[in-house]
Amino acid sequence: MNAIEALVLGLVQGLTEFLPVSSSAHLRIVGELIGSSDPGAAFTAITQIGTEAAVLLYFRRDIATICRAWWRALRGADGTGWRERMGSQDHDARMGWFIGLGSVPIVILGLLLEDSIDQNFRNLYLVALMLAVFGLILGLADKVGKKTRTLDQLTPRHALYFGLAQAMALVPGVSRSGGTITAGLLMGYSREAAARYSFLLAIPAVLGSGFYKLFSSSGDVAGPGAGATLLATLVAFVVGYLVIIVFLKIVSTFSYKPFVYYRLGLAVVVVLLLATGVLTAQGGV
Repeated sequence: MNAIEALVLGLVQGLTEFLPVSSSAHLRIVGELIGSSDPGAAFTAITQIGTEAAVLLYFRRDIATICRAWWRALRGADGTGWRERMGSQDHDARMGWFIGLGSVPIVILGLLLEDSIDQNFRNLYLVALMLAVFGLILGLADKVGKKTRTLDQLTPRHALYFGLAQAMALVPGVSRSGGTITAGLLMGYSREAAARYSFLLAIPAVLGSGFYKLFSSSGDVAGPGAGATLLATLVAFVVGYLVIIVFLKIVSTFSYKPFVYYRLGLAVVVVLLLATGVLTAQGGV
């Protein structure tokens, strides 16, 4: 992978990570269109470190507040009973536990399905199907969701549901943010609340996956190379930070209908490119 290709893929990662359109699907598609093959699941996971670093920077005060409250409750400052230690007296402390609980499904499934994630799940026919199906589900959720719940009303059960929705994004085309936002809308949360929790919930999972792939790839990053991956990650960080600002400003005003149309259109384009031989279903790293 040369520098231009790395810049393009970093830009794609930054633009699509936080939108409900699946960044992994876009990297899979664009990577093959501009290069010689699929850049790979490892490259995708590592470049997501850049966009998650943008989340850490943008939400730094929220994250610091949650961490302090969680530690305060855990050590018994709010009461020595187990309920108090679990955050019954402090919403921010509960958020810390909820993020941990919601991260469990993707960790377990990510480890169990690692080989499929790296290979079978990246089949472009499957990607196109996921783009279309979960695009329609997002549209339905945005239409029927009550959008009245706030994050103050988050419960352990809902935290687990959010986590299960996030885990579905192990298949490119589902979209991590799209899955969690869809789940939030179906559970009655507002667009802003679902999007904000999606950002926070992703931090442990995405950083964990990225650093796991970084260290397990031994610097080779399954093909693209360490230099290209670093460049793409840095570009993803800068672009991702700007996207967060814009997305959070518009999410409470506009519906997700444009993203639904975009996903459906992209699915059709992918199938056409596969049918004409421009793209190959399984690709190769």
